[in-house]
Amino acid sequence: MTNIAIFASGEGTNAENIIRHFQGNDSVRVAVVIYNRKAAGVRQRAERLGVPAVYWTKQQLEDRAATLQLLGQYGCQFIVLAGFLLLVPAYLVEAFPERIVNIHPALMPKHCGAGMYGMRVHESVVKSGDRQSGITIHLVDEQFDHGRILRQATCEVLPTDTPDDVAHKVHSLEYACFPETIEQYIKENL
Repeated sequence: MTNIAIFASGEGTNAENIIRHFQGNDSVRVAVVIYNRKAAGVRQRAERLGVPAVYWTKQQLEDRAATLQLLGQYGCQFIVLAGFLLLVPAYLVEAFPERIVNIHPALMPKHCGAGMYGMRVHESVVKSGDRQSGITIHLVDEQFDHGRILRQATCEVLPTDTPDDVAHKVHSLEYACFPETIEQYIKENL
C-alpha cells in the first residue's frame, strides 16, 4: 500500500477529488491531509471523508525532524501538493526524491513562479492574450513551479473569456487529470 500525504492551503476541492478517487483502492490511499492555514476548508473536506487532517504551520514545516516524524507517523511514501502555497523545503525534496507532485493551473513555464497561484494565474493568462491555458502536473524540486513535467492538458481561451471563465475550464481539467496522473505515476514508479 502506498500512503499519500496531501499538502493543501485552501478550500481543498482538488484534495477532496483525490481522496474520493483513491477510496477503495487496494494499492494507494490518502493517509493524511496536512494544511497550513488554520481556516482552510480542506480540513472539513478531509475529515468528512474519514481522512485525518493536521494543521501544520510554516514554522513547523521548516522543522525537518518534526515534519519527517509526522509523515512517518502516517507511513507516507508520496506527497501531493493540492493548492499548497508554501515552497517545499529542500530537506523534504531530498527525503522524497521524485515522490512529490504538484499541479499548476497554467501551462508551465508560462504564468508560474512565486506569487502565481489561483486567480492571479488566470488573470495573467487573460491579460497576456494567450489563446490556450491548462494545467501542468509536475514533480517538485526546490523552486516554485519547477521540476520535471509529468503531464499537461490544455483548454481554449476565447477572446471573450474572463479570468473566472478560464478558472472554470482549468478546474475541470484538474479534476479530470490530477488523480489519474498521480495513480499512473505511483504504479509506474513506486
